[in-house]
Amino acid sequence: MEKDNLKSRIYTKSGDKGSTSLIGGKRITKSNIRLETYGTIDELNSYIGLLIEEVIGDGDSIILRNIQSLLFVVGCELATEQGKEPFKKLQASDIEMLEKEIDRIDSALPKLLDFVIPGGSKNAAIAHICRTVCRRAERRMCELNELEPVDNLLLIFINRLSDYFFVLARKLCLAEKGEIFWHNACK
Repeated sequence: MEKDNLKSRIYTKSGDKGSTSLIGGKRITKSNIRLETYGTIDELNSYIGLLIEEVIGDGDSIILRNIQSLLFVVGCELATEQGKEPFKKLQASDIEMLEKEIDRIDSALPKLLDFVIPGGSKNAAIAHICRTVCRRAERRMCELNELEPVDNLLLIFINRLSDYFFVLARKLCLAEKGEIFWHNACK
């Protein structure tokens, strides 16, 4: 009976000394770049959850929920020990879905002539936070890829995802107030 109670607890105590297990059983330190990478993916997913709570349009919310699910796939792949097969993998069609959504949103936006200053509305600001956390996840993934191979589809997906958040931020800002531009006096 006591053993069963331990299995139901949220804490395991196995990470109390600064290590954690990958899917497959290998233990790594919590400062490992692999853990930092999928931890940043998790952080991004949390910000997307916040954005969903702010976004009005059902269409955007559906896409964002789909992206959240795909980020769990990305995290699963990154959390799986080298040489082991993850139980689910990202597909090329997932990248195509993002590209179609980027093109759909971008086709309705005015041509971009200057740098966009993040903000302009609460929704747009959160979308820009998602974009910048996504870029950090991409940098961490590239750093991990220098040490051990990362599936190229993951790198492409995360790169496209930051582009998606950029056009989404522009769309959300234009729907509410209008964009804020940085006009470079050095041009």
